[in-house]
Amino acid sequence: MNLLTFISESATTAEAAGGTAGVGMAQILSMIVPLAIMVLIFYFLIIRPEKKRQKETESMLNNLQVADEVVTNGGIIGRVISVQKDTVLIETGSDRTKIRVLKNAIAQNKTAHDDETETAAVKKSKGKTEIK
Repeated sequence: MNLLTFISESATTAEAAGGTAGVGMAQILSMIVPLAIMVLIFYFLIIRPEKKRQKETESMLNNLQVADEVVTNGGIIGRVISVQKDTVLIETGSDRTKIRVLKNAIAQNKTAHDDETETAAVKKSKGKTEIK
């Protein structure tokens, strides 16, 4: 076997291998890109809004005050009598029945506080700049 023929054969096999490596990389990318796009879609449509709702619920539970009107997950409507670390004592109905429920069982706070309206006004005013 001649040295020149050996070199030319090895060059042709290297070119063939390089060509298939490029095709293999393109196939891998064609599989990874749609998967990455799906992950981004799930993040923006499912995960991010859920985290936002969770933060709002946590904030509402931490800001519970006495005399707030609340609705539990079970549909019980009542007025807060006392707030403990993990539980809330609510008073329901005209017969003043008292029920102790977990804070996590409260779904809504129907009472609007002055702090919430002030923070909303501050957020609006930050968006506007005064020009004199």
